[in-house]
Amino acid sequence: MSNRFPFHAAENHDPARSDPLTSSTNTATTFSTADPLTRQPLGERPVYATGMLLDAQDFLDEQTYHRGQLARALGAVAGSGTLAGLRVQHRPETATGPEEIQVNAGLALDRLGRLIELPRPACLRVQRWWDAEAARSNLQQADYTTPGRFISARAQAGVELPARAVVADVFLRFAACPRGLTPAFASGPFDALNAVGVSRLRDAYELHLVPRRNLTDTGLGLPLRAGAFTLPVDQETAEEALAREAAMDNPAADAAARRAALQHAVLNGYHRTADELPRGPEHTPTVDASAVFIARVLIPVEPADPAVRRGSAVLVDNHSRRFLPGLGVLARWTGL
Repeated sequence: MSNRFPFHAAENHDPARSDPLTSSTNTATTFSTADPLTRQPLGERPVYATGMLLDAQDFLDEQTYHRGQLARALGAVAGSGTLAGLRVQHRPETATGPEEIQVNAGLALDRLGRLIELPRPACLRVQRWWDAEAARSNLQQADYTTPGRFISARAQAGVELPARAVVADVFLRFAACPRGLTPAFASGPFDALNAVGVSRLRDAYELHLVPRRNLTDTGLGLPLRAGAFTLPVDQETAEEALAREAAMDNPAADAAARRAALQHAVLNGYHRTADELPRGPEHTPTVDASAVFIARVLIPVEPADPAVRRGSAVLVDNHSRRFLPGLGVLARWTGL
């Protein structure tokens, strides 16, 4: 049993009402891991000529080129985060259903520029997750006193903060869901006339609820602000970096300082790694580096015994994530 809760967009599966526990070797995860976009390939498209012999790899390369260019464009223009929806809510246990963390329908961009869509609400059953993590002794390491310091100021407003709580994060991850078996030549050391192969891959998703360990007042484990970067030490001092970040966040700051900060963000904003996508501060070693952070939850526990939940309340912070508002929303916000 793993701490992963995959939900795949298959026609015969309603993710709004179920949360199967599967291992990290499930079929969809295998296909997702094999996605060529994880290698961030350079733009190389096939060239065809009359009489040229083609095989399946040529058609895969064609798809990879177009998918990769679109992902690079979306990632460069918008970054990664929430495009629309994906509000996370706590639903207490009722006579008709168990206690759940519900992620509402929505759309996100992952750190490789891939679109991830939840077409309907999906739920994580809290008590099942709690029991599984407790059996692996993961909850004690994610237990904190005064946990309000690890959530956004907006999430703290108007609520009673627990004195002690387990901190966990909700992640959304891209997954490819194999569908549509069709007759095909057998591959590998096989000799069969009735072989079949997958004819479709549906862009689907996985939800993960992950206990957060080793958080500190200076290491909150939250996504970096858009445009956050660090110049080499021979180009910028720590004081200059703080001033630059302050100018980026302050609309009333000196116009020249804000322009310089924006130009630095563009000049130092190119990222491509040939081997492995660097992890953000929000990603634990067990979380895919391309996954999108969408919420933080605080589960209150007894002050004298962190293995025992205190009450049934769960505090959800929807505001520490990265938001990617559309141009229409931005235009209205700026008064256009």
